[in-house]
Amino acid sequence: MSIPTLLLLAGALGTDAFSLCLGIGMTGVKRLQILLITLTVLLFHIAMPLVGFQVGELVGGLLGRAATIAGAVLLLYLGLRMIREAFSDEEPRVVLLNNWGLFLLGASVSMDALSVGFTLGTLRTQLLFTVITFGLVAGLMTFSGLVLGRYLGHVVGERAQLLGGLILVGIGVKLFL
Repeated sequence: MSIPTLLLLAGALGTDAFSLCLGIGMTGVKRLQILLITLTVLLFHIAMPLVGFQVGELVGGLLGRAATIAGAVLLLYLGLRMIREAFSDEEPRVVLLNNWGLFLLGASVSMDALSVGFTLGTLRTQLLFTVITFGLVAGLMTFSGLVLGRYLGHVVGERAQLLGGLILVGIGVKLFL
């Protein structure tokens, strides 16, 4: 696989993370949260293709759907909570992702990387170089989405919470479908 093809594939795999993190970033995430989310997505985008490569299509299909549904439920919960808070008089709270939330986030945005792992063996590619590229590109896209979302949250002001919540709900519904 050529470097441009690899980078295009890695970019395609990172788009879910970027769009999701754009919505999360609008909630006013802190620097530590940006770092934790970025590292989580980066590591999942390295690990999932390796798992897919090793485990095979049957088990991956079952695991993939369960993790996608769990991730969708998490996104719907966070999005609906953000929308509710946008209409309340309370001070908006930062979405704090605990260890389980980080795991679900990383798993839900890297399911497509799991399925790509199934085909990596047939592409005659350098597996380690490929998955590290996937991880670095996804990490960069995650970081960019969080930082851009955080900036947009400051620019848009009070409506950032509502807009971020709508983005998360939309992505959660898309994962269900």
